Amino acid sequence: MNAKRTLALGGIVGPAGFITAWSILGARKPGYNPIEDHISRLAAQGVAERPGMTAGFVAFGLGVPLYALALRHSPTGKAWMAAAATGIATLGVAAFPLDGPAGDGAHALAAGVGYATLAATPLLAARPLARAGLKKASALSWGAGIMSAACLVGTTVGPATGLLQRAGLGIGDAWIVASAVALIRRGGEWGSGPGG
Repeated sequence: MNAKRTLALGGIVGPAGFITAWSILGARKPGYNPIEDHISRLAAQGVAERPGMTAGFVAFGLGVPLYALALRHSPTGKAWMAAAATGIATLGVAAFPLDGPAGDGAHALAAGVGYATLAATPLLAARPLARAGLKKASALSWGAGIMSAACLVGTTVGPATGLLQRAGLGIGDAWIVASAVALIRRGGEWGSGPGG
């Protein structure tokens, strides 16, 4: 496996570790409601699930920037920078837990940056993919970015904020995984041509 393919694996392992952590820990935590409660509640200072959820954040925070290095060599423009930033922001989420000594402000800032950069990743890729002749990939990128952003903005205003958070993050994560798979299948390079 060449270096780009190896780096691209971070785009699969990171989101898988993150999603696995919140899925299992949320299902096991008494009184936790994934429809209403945010994922970060599973890593709040003093809760039993903190080590496991923090490991999920760290898996994402390390894996996605590695994947971003592979994405940099694909026809996705500056999307790789947003991907790297969302991973780094997720490390900030892990470093500044809810109810922690730094207060919830640092946590909220890291989470907000992570949300924005996750939704921006497919949006920034959409036009460069279209210019490269990858029309289907471009359309999927627009859709993923817009839906992810809408769900994540919804976490600030409405009911079912836990569900909206999981949907928004899940859509962004699915785009990362799909693009990582494309990089791996094509030897670290995305091909060009109609439909892509």
